[in-house]
Amino acid sequence: MLPTYHRTTTIAGQQVFYREAGPSEAPVVLLLHGFPSSSHMFRHLIPALADRYHVIATDHIGYGQSSMPTVDEFDYTFDNLADITAGLLDELGVSRFSLYVHDYGAPIGWRLALNPAYEVTAVISQSGNAYMEGFATPFWDDLFAYATSPGPATEPGARAKFSAKSTRWQYENGAEEASLVSPDTWLHDQTLLDRPGNDQVQLALFRNYPTNIEGYPQLQEYFRTSKVPLLAVWGERDEIFGPDGARAFSRDLPDAEVHLLPAGHFALETHLDAISGYIHGFLGRVLS
Repeated sequence: MLPTYHRTTTIAGQQVFYREAGPSEAPVVLLLHGFPSSSHMFRHLIPALADRYHVIATDHIGYGQSSMPTVDEFDYTFDNLADITAGLLDELGVSRFSLYVHDYGAPIGWRLALNPAYEVTAVISQSGNAYMEGFATPFWDDLFAYATSPGPATEPGARAKFSAKSTRWQYENGAEEASLVSPDTWLHDQTLLDRPGNDQVQLALFRNYPTNIEGYPQLQEYFRTSKVPLLAVWGERDEIFGPDGARAFSRDLPDAEVHLLPAGHFALETHLDAISGYIHGFLGRVLS
C-alpha cells in the first residue's frame, strides 16, 4: 500500500489541509468531501486509488484540519470555498484532473469544472447532486425553509442538521448493516462541528446553498456541450440525495454510467470495494 501524506499549505491567508498519495506523474484525481465530513471520509479510498492515480483530497475551509475563521473573518459561500480549492490546485501546479464529488463537494467541484482555467477529464459523483430530482424529503424541507426565510422560526430546523443525532443518522441511513459503519466517523465529524463558532459557519452555508441550484442550468449545459465522461455511483437508499439524482445525469449525458448500491449517503463506509472497483474500471476506460 502506498503511503498517504498529510500536508498543510496557506491559500489566501487560510491554512488548507490536504491528503496526497500516488505517483506524481500519474493522472490526478481530486476528491471533494461533503457535509458534515472532511477528507477523513476518503481515508480508505485514497490508498485504493493511489496505485494508479495521483490522489488529492482537501478539507474545505471550516471543516476538518483546515482553518475555521469566524463568519466575520471569512465569507462562507460556495464561491469562496471553490476559490480556495482553486488556489490549492494552482499552488500544486494541477490544471487537469478527474473530479470525485460528494454532497457539498459537488457544488464546489462544479464551479471548478466551469472554470476555463481547468480541464476536468472525468467526473465521479457519489451523492453529488446536480438536479432538482436529487433532493430527498423530508431532509431538505427544513434547510430550504431556512435558506428562503432565515430567522427564529426556521433556524431550529436548520440547527438540527448538525446535531449529534443527525450526524450519526447521516452515516447510518440506508446502510444495509449499520454495524459496518464505524462510530469513529460521526464522532470525528461531530467533534469538529461542536467547535465554538462552527454553528455559524454551517448556518451561513445553508443560507448560501440556493446559489448552487441557481447554477444548475449552466452546469447542465456544460454536461451537454462538454460530454465529460461521468460515473454516478450512489447509495440507492440515500435519504439526503436520492437515487433520482443519479439517474438524472443520463438526461444530459446519455453515456453516463450509473450504478446504484444497496447503501446510504456515506456509501464508502460500507461499499468501498465496489466503489473503488467501479472507479478503476471507469477511469481505466475513459482516460486511456
